[in-house]
Amino acid sequence: MQAAPVRATAIPSFTDALRAVESLLMSSGQRTARRNAWTSVLEDRRRAKDRVEAQLVLESSLTRR
Repeated sequence: MQAAPVRATAIPSFTDALRAVESLLMSSGQRTARRNAWTSVLEDRRRAKDRVEAQLVLESSLTRR
């Protein structure tokens, strides 16, 4: 019984594959703009989460009195 052959290179992740396709289809300026937009979306989500948490803390401090 023989052992299975070992791969010398790692299998690319799904994200890596999408980035490769993106680089073929879009110019570098479009890629940069798209990534900047996504970064902004993530930052907006983080700020919204922080706002909700701050509101909950304020409301709980008001109800304790």
